[in-house]
Amino acid sequence: MAEERKRRKREEEAEEWERRKRGRRRRRRRLRLGGDPVEVLGEEVMGRVMELLDARSVARCTAVSRAWRGVAADDRLWAPKCAQLMAGKAHIPRLTMIPTASKLSTYSMAIADGKRTRITKEDLCDHDWEFRFTIAAPEYWRNLDPSWKHTGPPMRCYFHPDGYHNADPHDAVWGGHECTYTIITSFAGNGCIRDHYVRINRWPPMKVSRKEDWSWELSNHLYRYNSIPDTNKKGCTGPLFPVW
Repeated sequence: MAEERKRRKREEEAEEWERRKRGRRRRRRRLRLGGDPVEVLGEEVMGRVMELLDARSVARCTAVSRAWRGVAADDRLWAPKCAQLMAGKAHIPRLTMIPTASKLSTYSMAIADGKRTRITKEDLCDHDWEFRFTIAAPEYWRNLDPSWKHTGPPMRCYFHPDGYHNADPHDAVWGGHECTYTIITSFAGNGCIRDHYVRINRWPPMKVSRKEDWSWELSNHLYRYNSIPDTNKKGCTGPLFPVW
């Protein structure tokens, strides 16, 4: 009986070896004939290959076929790409925290939000803002700015959801002043934004722009505001829903 079991085991091992060899031959034949790499190499190998590609190339792979999309849209593939994208950014969009969104959707929404130049009240209120005068400002004003005299850090200003704007009490420019802000957006006939700016009281409007680290800048010929992370607020910033 023992000899019979050993013989059967050897036969089963030989048959398994032959099946694997035939499978490898079929895969090589399909690859030579231009077969689908996902079928030839398998999803695991294709996933490892796609890990070496940039995000744009992986996103294009999702449009090849259902099999390719199953590999290219995997959260395990996109999670490190999302982490790499967010690294060093001053503004992490709040919409990336939607729990039901896939990592591919999170990456796409973050890229789109990083290109957004239409600022919202949430963007203003979720940051602290550094205030500096420009060279065009009167000398008396520049002398009130410690960053101009190199005697201290830039002044800090804050926007609030109720439309109130204030600064630190010791601020020689804004401290103690009652200020309100408004966000003005006008559209052209085709739906495109024609004009977009932020205004404090009756002071000159400030145009809105973005930097490479996704931070905001509000500026005019007299002064500018630059957004910085609010140390007292945890999590992400900006609107929860897309604003284009």
